[in-house]
Amino acid sequence: MTSQLPVARWHELINDPTYADAILDRLVHNAHRLEMTGESMRRLTPVAAA
Repeated sequence: MTSQLPVARWHELINDPTYADAILDRLVHNAHRLEMTGESMRRLTPVAAA
């Protein structure tokens, strides 16, 4: 599963602490997390002509 929303903000999005905890427990427990930082490469890559 991928998400552009940081895990720290999922509780805010889900808006129910019980559901948020249950979802995060199941998704994050054995997950490999890669949190990216820096600017998006999309902003640095010029748009190709169609």
